[in-house]
Amino acid sequence: MARYVDLHPRDPQPRLIGQVVSLLREGGLIAYPTDSGYALGAMLGNQGAKDRIRDIRRLDDRHHYTLVCRDFAQLGAFVHIDNAVFRAVKAATPGPYTFILTATKEVPRRLLHAKKKTVGVRIPEHPVVRALLAEIGEPLLSSTLILPGQSEPLVEGWVVKEELDHLVDAVLDSGECGSEPTTVVDLSSGEAVIARYGAGDPTRFE
Repeated sequence: MARYVDLHPRDPQPRLIGQVVSLLREGGLIAYPTDSGYALGAMLGNQGAKDRIRDIRRLDDRHHYTLVCRDFAQLGAFVHIDNAVFRAVKAATPGPYTFILTATKEVPRRLLHAKKKTVGVRIPEHPVVRALLAEIGEPLLSSTLILPGQSEPLVEGWVVKEELDHLVDAVLDSGECGSEPTTVVDLSSGEAVIARYGAGDPTRFE
């Protein structure tokens, strides 16, 4: 049964954030709120959690897992960014965008797109996520919590708890959560391609 963690939406309690980070470091998988719906998250090196995310969402090897990063400096350690891409990504973060970029050697191979050697990266604006990332000191391996057969992410903690009670180790609830998934922009070729239209304004990349 998943632990239910009730967090303040703007100033999440450090004690509870610390407990969630301990759970992640012990190999746990969490469902947590972001500025674009709920997501599933785990430590970057947690192969078992990646498999659990795959099974919950019924993903194939073409899926881009996302590295949720604290800031632009952290993001830059995990993906290759030229000057033009740097300016475009910098101007749009933090916010509800996921960027597909060519991964550096810092990213475990099993997290990469099977053929393109790319990975998704994003810098969210949600206070709970930012508190988690500040405490954990590295990106979270993540995937938007869109269940099989659905097109939109789950957005309410109690619904997530009912749906995934025996599939995740903790559900974080802060009451406030975005209702639309991120806009996904593929910049891996140097040209912007909108892979999914979502909460982020796509016009700056079109």
